[in-house]
Amino acid sequence: MDDRPSVLITGGARRIGAAIAERFAQAGWHAIIHYGRSREEAEALAVRLPSAETVSCDLADEAAAARMIEALAARLQDWRVLVNSASVFVPDTAEALCLQVNRQALAINARTPALMAQRFLALAEAKGGRRVIQVTDQKLANPNPDFFSYTMSKHALAATIPMLSKARRSPRDRIYGLAPGAILASHDQDEAETRTSHRLNLLRRRTGAQEVAETALFLAHGWLASGQTLYVDSGQHLCDQPRDVIYLAREGAAA
Repeated sequence: MDDRPSVLITGGARRIGAAIAERFAQAGWHAIIHYGRSREEAEALAVRLPSAETVSCDLADEAAAARMIEALAARLQDWRVLVNSASVFVPDTAEALCLQVNRQALAINARTPALMAQRFLALAEAKGGRRVIQVTDQKLANPNPDFFSYTMSKHALAATIPMLSKARRSPRDRIYGLAPGAILASHDQDEAETRTSHRLNLLRRRTGAQEVAETALFLAHGWLASGQTLYVDSGQHLCDQPRDVIYLAREGAAA
């Protein structure tokens, strides 16, 4: 690890989290890759990166997540960034909220990231200030009735950004939001559906995971005022979509 600054990425073993971990490591950071059940992917990624390690924690267990933050803060000399990227994305709808799905989404997507951010801001030693990056979703500005509990949880996570910003102890600390659009295939999407759904935005282009990772690295420098959210979605959040793009693509193909 030498004198590299450290970054913890929750859900860093796969998908967008892995892209973020890789980009930070390429830029000279020590990447701490959190995983829940993706141990093989996390360890394989860590081996490939210049400076990385893995940590495991069930984010549904708030106490375990707090202990993980406390343990890292006790040993990392320059822990500058926490990226709360992990989330669950399980279907339910505005007409039929599933309580089990809702409890899980609120815990993993909102409550635990908020608690982790609080402990990080209270305990981490960092040169030049600490950065929390809450990965939300373009659904903040462009909601639809699908994935009801997921969307509710991302709105709850987004609400922590201005509140944590106003409560921060040091003016050098920053709390940011990073709101991606449709980036990678979801659930049972095939490649044709993915290509179609990911172009349902103002620019009619697919947004890449690397664009999200590059934005996270930009936010890590803290040049913006605390409390800002950046959308990385080719303008999807400026649309008014009646359903999730997974279903819009299928409905269009069936028409």
